[in-house]
Amino acid sequence: MSAVLWLLVLVPAAAGAVLCTVGRRADRLAPWLSVATASAVLVLAAVAGLATGVPRVEVAFVADGPFGLAVDPLAAVVAPTVGAVTLLVLLFAAGDITADRARFHGLMLLFTAAVMVTVAATSLPTLLVGWEVMGATSYALIGFWWRDDDRVSAGATAFLTTRAADLGLYLAAGAALAGGAGLGLAELPAASPGWRDVVAAGVLVAALGKAAQLPFSFWLSRAMAGPSPVSALLHSAAMVAMGGYLLLRSAPLLAATGWAATTASWVGAITAVLLGAVALAQRDLKQLLAASTSAQLGFVVLAAGTSAVAGGTAHLVAHAATKAVLFLAAGAWLSALGTKQLAGLRGAARQWPVVGVAFGVGALALAGVVPLSLWATKDAVLAGAREQSTALYVVALAGAALSAAYAGKALLVVWRGVGGGPGRRAVEQEWDSEERGSRRVGWLEQAPLVVLAAGAAVLGVLALPPVGDALQRGLGVPAEPSAGPAELALSAVLALVVLAAVARWRAPEPAWALDWLKLEPLTDAVVVRPVLALAESLARFDDHVLDAGVTRVARGGLALGRLAGRTDVAVDAAVAAVAAGTRRLGSLARRPQTGQLHQYYLQTLAVLAAGAVLLLVVT
Repeated sequence: MSAVLWLLVLVPAAAGAVLCTVGRRADRLAPWLSVATASAVLVLAAVAGLATGVPRVEVAFVADGPFGLAVDPLAAVVAPTVGAVTLLVLLFAAGDITADRARFHGLMLLFTAAVMVTVAATSLPTLLVGWEVMGATSYALIGFWWRDDDRVSAGATAFLTTRAADLGLYLAAGAALAGGAGLGLAELPAASPGWRDVVAAGVLVAALGKAAQLPFSFWLSRAMAGPSPVSALLHSAAMVAMGGYLLLRSAPLLAATGWAATTASWVGAITAVLLGAVALAQRDLKQLLAASTSAQLGFVVLAAGTSAVAGGTAHLVAHAATKAVLFLAAGAWLSALGTKQLAGLRGAARQWPVVGVAFGVGALALAGVVPLSLWATKDAVLAGAREQSTALYVVALAGAALSAAYAGKALLVVWRGVGGGPGRRAVEQEWDSEERGSRRVGWLEQAPLVVLAAGAAVLGVLALPPVGDALQRGLGVPAEPSAGPAELALSAVLALVVLAAVARWRAPEPAWALDWLKLEPLTDAVVVRPVLALAESLARFDDHVLDAGVTRVARGGLALGRLAGRTDVAVDAAVAAVAAGTRRLGSLARRPQTGQLHQYYLQTLAVLAAGAVLLLVVT
């Protein structure tokens, strides 16, 4: 079964690397290779999730922290969700993305491989590998249309903001080693008390950054610059969801510190309210959905803080299907009509009924309408909040009410008003198109919406008996508080009342929330500008110190080479002179060697005479 785990990561990674390397030569084949690969990933995830026992692989990586992958009960739920949503998003992209297909699908598959590593990670080193690659590929995907400076800038903002929060994982790894717990995720709660707090703080910051919770939420707004399939995957089952997933996996660590669990609970609840207000104020559909993602992930973070792991998992899975269908519908309308502005989408659902109905199911699920999925999963989370604090429950309930308000606002816009024809042309004069619309939505774009809408409708069973009870037992978590009939009825009535109010009086648009709570200047001041300034300083240091030093060393090396060359000439001359003298001496030494005896006798006589003279002189 370990082979299945390796294939779960290596199949999308290898296919993605090949597509990115081959480039445009594979554009025609890329969508279908991508869909086939995603299908294989879904099958592998399902096989690993359904396997008896826990499929596990470990490779020696660092001391006390092997590179480990395992599909435990929590991963067994989330990994197939990631695989299914990825397959449907890539199927949509096969019809929606028409340029640079190989690069796009290659990056999406690499992104998927990184998400699968994150889901199955059993140690901090493994988690960091998946976390880093996921961040890098998300930057490339958000700035996919790299010739547009604004899109590249948006990718940089998202990347730098999440990277700043990601430093928490490195802090957590260092503290885990110092605290004697090792680097295994399951071992972190066993760290010594002081270091355990540091570990929890690092994990909490990194997860809140990825999940776009306050104060990190603004990067999600900038991420909307990417292609619609990227937004759909990133906001539903992948990068943003992984922040909430990490906190669900780390719930025992948060609970062990006490303060970290409380902090997560309140950050999640407050994000659900404030980002719900931000969503309500938006006039751009993708911005509305982006803010709603932060708000809905707030419920997952709240669940992790209250140890409602089963309820948070159910909400994570149901939200993945719901948000994927909403973003893909928004992408279909963007391609067809050339806009994502709500003013330009009036009546769009009537023009393409399949897209409109799928969007309607997703929006009603987001609103918490009975019996659609998020109605039950939100209540499972709210039950945990009620057990921890009445104030926390009230704040979270306000976040649920806001969900109905912003979902109702979007739903009414796309179903009311004009459809196609002259009415549409009259509306188009009121707003500027962002791009040229194709005026068509193909079957490749529509088919995934139907499947995702079905998921958004029925996945609430994960939070209702008996499936919800089975999920709790499967996850191996303690019995969690459940919403009673009165609470379920209260949330259902609340959603309907809010929807009726929005239909009757229109949704308010709080001006103070329109600019994402002014988080953009905060993000620029605290993260983007300091990091870019540091990068510029390092670039200047590289140019003026390192490069200058390398240049001086190179020049010194050339000078030494020239000196060595001149020295070599003198040495060569000396060697040549010695060789010439030796040859002359040899020639002189050979002259008396004629082989004639009388000459040898004369030479002997001359030597004896010279010796006699020398003897007389000496004596």
